[in-house]
Amino acid sequence: MSETLLPLEAQIRAALQDLAPLDLHLEDQSAAHAGHAGARSGSHFRLEMRSAAFTGLARVQRHRMVYERLDALMRGRIHALTMSLLAPGEN
Repeated sequence: MSETLLPLEAQIRAALQDLAPLDLHLEDQSAAHAGHAGARSGSHFRLEMRSAAFTGLARVQRHRMVYERLDALMRGRIHALTMSLLAPGEN
């Protein structure tokens, strides 16, 4: 099946798999933003992910890693993405 035919949540999960997430929680918060001008141009998500790939990296570096993998989706299908990105052992 072509990735473009997958639901958006499945595309996001697939794009992040090379980071080998130990935990990945993705919540579609679009309904809470109904009526917001940006809601017409894409979905709103909250991502919580734990990965050894984040070990030793600053928060901005972790965010860049995720944004690099979601670049094509961020240019149209995702309007907003809130992230909590942790390495193993972090809270």
